[in-house]
Amino acid sequence: MAAAAGSELPPSIEELPPLAALLQPLPTAGSAPAGASCPSVRPGGGVVVLSSDSEDERERRKVLGQVLKAQRPGQCQKYISAVLDTALLQLEGGAQIRAALQAANYSCVVESQAVPCSVTWRRKAVLAQAEDGNEWTEEPNLLVLLGLEEFLSMVHSYKQAARGCAEQKETLQSFVARVMEKMPGKILALTVVEVEKYFRCLRAQSKKRLQQTTVNRSQGEDGGDQRKKQVNHPGLEITRLDVEDALVDLQLCTRVQVTFFESWEELGEFAAMFTKAVAEAPFKREQQNTGFSFYLENKWCRGVKVDHSGKGLLEVWKRQIQQFNRVSGEMAEAVVSAYPSPQLLVQAYSKCSSEQERENMLADIPVRRGTGVTATYRRVGPDLSRRIYLQMTSLDPDLYLDVTG
Repeated sequence: MAAAAGSELPPSIEELPPLAALLQPLPTAGSAPAGASCPSVRPGGGVVVLSSDSEDERERRKVLGQVLKAQRPGQCQKYISAVLDTALLQLEGGAQIRAALQAANYSCVVESQAVPCSVTWRRKAVLAQAEDGNEWTEEPNLLVLLGLEEFLSMVHSYKQAARGCAEQKETLQSFVARVMEKMPGKILALTVVEVEKYFRCLRAQSKKRLQQTTVNRSQGEDGGDQRKKQVNHPGLEITRLDVEDALVDLQLCTRVQVTFFESWEELGEFAAMFTKAVAEAPFKREQQNTGFSFYLENKWCRGVKVDHSGKGLLEVWKRQIQQFNRVSGEMAEAVVSAYPSPQLLVQAYSKCSSEQERENMLADIPVRRGTGVTATYRRVGPDLSRRIYLQMTSLDPDLYLDVTG
């Protein structure tokens, strides 16, 4: 009997759970913090650590990390692809555009698009990249190349419409409307190549005609008919002023801008820069999303570090003055220079003999704006002087300082 009792040996010391773990109360649902581990006792003795993070949560965090990493500059270009219209590569400089994109390590795809001579962009999903899938998202940007003759014809049509001509041909506005009808929701940008070259040729032709007219007159030839022909001919020519008028009208009515380039090489460089901007757009939007609509990441809005010696207190005092409405940095600097601490300002108030004197004590402090010979001076003024006085001396917590709003 003793042998039978002795055969049931107690568990070893190593297998027993720690006494502190047994004395702790069992956690209730939702009481454990995120990321913490809850010990549980197994039937045979010992402790099993159970992680509160589920498999789905860890997978979600992993995917989120991959998405954020894919948005960073230097990584985002791996997920972007430029889609070139087939008609664009048939132009004189279409190959230079694709070469510039490929030189910048951007993926290029040639497809027929709804708008001829256009460039669009696609972004590959991060999970599709990992799983070798084909999930692409269309970017909202659209870049369209207008031919020089096509562009000048649209400007000429606008010029004729502005004069009240009944003939209706396509203008820049009607072209933009037609593009947005085909591809709604896109952010459109237009480009034209060699416009300046056209203006140079136009100036050379005008100069040549002027010289020819002078020679004809010197030879005694009848220049009347010749002049009439030259008046009709320039009517079809587009001047720089005509182009500017059409562009202003286009921007005011459609908010679409047109960018000019001297050469196809410049257009290729612009396409590469445009692609980089499209690729980095989500990262920049995330940086600008601070989470607080009232938070400004300006230098003067950041906190001031004050060490044990008191260095930085003067800047804190200046920031406090600058928090008043309609107070610039120059005005705050002028007040702080005259009274380097709030205590000195309160002591100066106590020496005044009347309430009106206290309110106007800071009014005549000079404020310098600018440097050098262009520097100007003004005063702090009675309004700010009164507001600072009330803020420093009033005991009413509900007092409204800025009466003028």
